[in-house]
Amino acid sequence: MSAGLDFASICSSSAVEVISAAPPQSFNPTAMSRLEGRPVVRRPEQLRLHRALDELDWVGVIGELNEAVRPTNPSVTEPILVTTNGTILAGIGRWRSAVFDGRHEVNCIEYPLNEDESLQFIISHHQPQRGWNAFIRIRLALKLELYFQKRALDNMAAGGKYKGLANLPNPQHIHVRQEIARAAGVGARNVSNVRTILQTAHPRLIEALQDGTLTINRAIQWCRQPKAQQVEQFTQYTLERATSKVIRQSIARLKKDKTSPDLIITVLDALQRQEARQPGSVLLRQGRSQHSIVLVGKGLHMERQLEKELEVT
Repeated sequence: MSAGLDFASICSSSAVEVISAAPPQSFNPTAMSRLEGRPVVRRPEQLRLHRALDELDWVGVIGELNEAVRPTNPSVTEPILVTTNGTILAGIGRWRSAVFDGRHEVNCIEYPLNEDESLQFIISHHQPQRGWNAFIRIRLALKLELYFQKRALDNMAAGGKYKGLANLPNPQHIHVRQEIARAAGVGARNVSNVRTILQTAHPRLIEALQDGTLTINRAIQWCRQPKAQQVEQFTQYTLERATSKVIRQSIARLKKDKTSPDLIITVLDALQRQEARQPGSVLLRQGRSQHSIVLVGKGLHMERQLEKELEVT
């Protein structure tokens, strides 16, 4: 077999067979095209999610994908991309719809990829789509670590270096990390950060990273603290974000409303600037009153700022 996958020769044979267990020297998931696969018809129950997605228990994002790929014209259905063993490469939403609708058959394009190659294709194919954020892609790509380690050892053995060595030298470990980063479409530093996060972060932070409400850079800073403090930091951060969002939306809405009193806009502007200067100093609480009430605390800086703003108006 050549350095790359020779799909044309495989698909031209009379029977489709799984590729050799020996990993290829180079696999480029973006180089595949529909012409390199074989059109087949499968029953929905013959198809399955990749094992890495199952382990991630990624129900929420799969639900989003289900809506994102719903065809605008029901009479035209895109084929589902699958491997020879029924692993879904692309078209998760269409597959779930077929299951829910009780369809007996679905059109598929079949590719002769093994488990590791199919995961590379899944990550690469879905990278631009909503929900497949950097944390998710890195977490999936880390499942390929043993695959890249074996390939690095095979390359060294082929070159006559480190024969019989069970562990990789440090330069090759760095190379493996770069391969994981390349598969995920991120920088190598983020791979190390996600590895640390998975080992030290509180589960609430992991959930927030998966749904995109928390960034890798912010999470890695909190991971230096005990898990209880991580939750406190995350709770405060979430509250501050919600407060800032409400203030921004309120100011924008009031500025569009020509009948709103200038005083309200002035107060909200002052609150927004105060929150920017001292994050967490402005808190938003839901009360039982039917009216919206703004309570200004006794912080001297806040009082003077409001007085100054009100004098100007």
